[in-house]
Formats: sequence, C-alpha cells, structure tokens
Amino acid sequence: MLTHPTLDQLHALGLHGMAKGFKDLAGNPEARSLDHPEWLGLLLEHEATLRRQKRFEMRSRAARLRQTASVEDIDYRAARGLDRALFLKLASCDWIRDKRNLILTGPCGVGKSWLACALGHKACRDDLSVLYHRVPRLFAALALGRGDGRYPKLMSALAKTKLLILDDWGPEVLPAEQARDLLEIVEDRIDAGSILMTSQVPVDRWHDMIGSPTIADAILDRLVHNAYRVEISGESLRKRRTPEPA
Repeated sequence: MLTHPTLDQLHALGLHGMAKGFKDLAGNPEARSLDHPEWLGLLLEHEATLRRQKRFEMRSRAARLRQTASVEDIDYRAARGLDRALFLKLASCDWIRDKRNLILTGPCGVGKSWLACALGHKACRDDLSVLYHRVPRLFAALALGRGDGRYPKLMSALAKTKLLILDDWGPEVLPAEQARDLLEIVEDRIDAGSILMTSQVPVDRWHDMIGSPTIADAILDRLVHNAYRVEISGESLRKRRTPEPA
C-alpha cells in the first residue's frame, strides 16, 4: 500500500533517482535483508548518480563540442609523439581547476581537434563548464554581435566558462579588430578560467600572426606563460582512413 504513495511523493519532491531506487529495491527480494540505513544509503546513491548524469548532459549540450571524443579512446600507438603520462595528467582536469592553459599544435589531420574535444568531454564529466568555438567562426560571431548588440553577452559567456576551447587558430594574420577581441578574451580569463588553443602554426610564429606587436606581446604573455604545450607530429590520420582505390 505504501509503494505507490511513496513513489508519488518522491517524484513530487523532485527526487526521481530515489524514486527509481525505491522501485528497484522494492522489487528485489534480496533487499529485504537490508537495514534502514543501508536502504537509505542506496536510495541516496541512486539520486546522486542521476543528478551527476543530468549535470553532465547539461554541460555537454552547453559545450557544443565539435566531435564525440573520450580520453579513454586516445590512441597512443599512432606515431604522433603523444606523451601518455602527460595526457593522463591532463585528463585529471587539475590544470583547469588551477586555471592553467593548454596549447596543442601540429600539422593538419593529426587529431588536435579530437584531442581537444576529448579533454572537453572529460571536463564536462568532472562537472566543469566547457565552451567550444572554432576561432574563425567565433570572430565572425563577435563581428555580427557588434552590429546587433549581442557583443557584451557573447563576451560574458566566453569569460564565465571554466574551459574555453579555441580550435583551429591561424594561419592568417589577425585584423586589428580580431586581435583586440582575442586580447579581451584572454584578459577576461586571467585567474578565472582556462583556455585550450589548437593551431597548425607553431607557438614561436604566433607573434607574427597577431599583427600588432604590442597586442601580440600582451596576448602571448597572458596565454603562453602558464600553459602546457603539446606539439603533435606525424602524418595526417585522415589518410589512414581513406580507402585505397580499387
């Protein structure tokens, strides 16, 4: 008699995980041997698990990651110079909690974007907010935002997230307006969050890509000085997936 009213009350209170746990335990004969604290502990664990899953799903949707990738699926056998120990350390997400940056550089097709998305996915699982942008499209959106009044809102969203992924920067020289935008983005994130930047261009050439020497100095000082830097080498992984002609 108590089963349905109890389930209804749990759902009414928004405790859907506990409701599911209650239903599962009520239908499990072995659960009858559990005492009250054990029952309560299992119900609470069901609720905590469901809430973690919902937070992850919310974080994942908000991140808008370009690719579905996971750190557990990283292929260290591919000849591209990945340091397994370093990536296991990065997968802990402590560098994000410490508000450090990460720079992934290497030629086209070696998996920079995939690795960035894998780390972003892991950050979502660790309940950290993530936002992914391809750099060319981000600058285009900011330019449009100046015209329709959304610029402050867009910049605020970039500043608030714990991990901002800026994918595929370069190799074109930045116009003055975009250089100033990048400076504002980097400036807003000092002691507030982390940036994960990917680029085909080596870091020692970034100064020339920014154009203005003064702005370049300011950006690189803020972006690079506390960053982990990973240089990926090797041939394009896409070539391996291309079927040979018959």
